[in-house]
Amino acid sequence: VSALGVQIAIDDFGTGLAALARIESFPFSSIKIDQSFVRGPRAEQSARFVGGLIAMAHRLGLKAIAEGIETAAQADLLVAEGCTELQGYLIARPMPADEVAGFIDGRSTTDEQGDSA
Repeated sequence: VSALGVQIAIDDFGTGLAALARIESFPFSSIKIDQSFVRGPRAEQSARFVGGLIAMAHRLGLKAIAEGIETAAQADLLVAEGCTELQGYLIARPMPADEVAGFIDGRSTTDEQGDSA
């Protein structure tokens, strides 16, 4: 799979069938931590648990991607726990495929100028 340049993520990790046993079954390159662990009233209490998931992923050579990030506080908490990839409305709203390249180009230009990411 990796020879083809294909990467596979296990989605909604920590819920339902997205269990630990699945990690050894397939050549995953990343886990996507379910948004239920980072949003809502228990998000701060879940931080240590999420930190453990992130540490486990890194120890297994996997990337950890946090889903459902809507606020800077959520992003800060996850980055403090070692998460390097975030997904959610804070980063970008869903968009048509033909708008993605322009969005990425705009982000790259903004990042290079030292403005907000």
